[in-house]
Amino acid sequence: MEGVQTFNDFNLKSICDILAEKDQLFKSVINTHGYPPFWNRKANFETLVHIILEQQVSLSSARAALNKLKEKLGAITPQKIFLLTDAELRACYLSRQKILYVKDLAQAIISKKLNLTQLSNLSDDIAKEELMKIKGIGEWTATVYLMMALQRVNLFPAGDIGIIVSIKEEKGLHENPSKGDIKELAESWKPYRTLAAYILWHSYLSKRKRQNY
Repeated sequence: MEGVQTFNDFNLKSICDILAEKDQLFKSVINTHGYPPFWNRKANFETLVHIILEQQVSLSSARAALNKLKEKLGAITPQKIFLLTDAELRACYLSRQKILYVKDLAQAIISKKLNLTQLSNLSDDIAKEELMKIKGIGEWTATVYLMMALQRVNLFPAGDIGIIVSIKEEKGLHENPSKGDIKELAESWKPYRTLAAYILWHSYLSKRKRQNY
């Protein structure tokens, strides 16, 4: 779709340099930790499941659950999810709530209520609206999917705990900034807010000796 702005591993560094010129925060992170990785996930059902699993838990816990699902199913597809009982899904570390979310998502794709392929043709706002029609997919999940799977360049998950803590640390604040304050701050990072988030995540993970998001 004309007007949809994306980024890739070739222009990531140049966009980060633009942000570093805009805000000393980004220059400091890049000088200390280098450029963020090109965090890139496939635009498919498995990636959405992975992001649902990441809701309100650690990245390592979500990865463990995803790996358990892969052990059981091989490829994680909407059809295969229904091969497992709820007890088997719980054995893969899925909560009862997340079992409902994953099954609702699988059914939406099977019934063609949600067309993941079509999302690449939609604007950021409309693509988010389509995703958020599905139970269990809120603003954070939809935003992260568009950032990581479709490489949309100007999205920002203001309520993400890693970003909140990173801003607190980089700015030397005594307490976590509010979501509203972060949204206001991120206005100055347009039209490259996704890469601003990547730099902040990179700082958060680097300080904790982790690399994978």
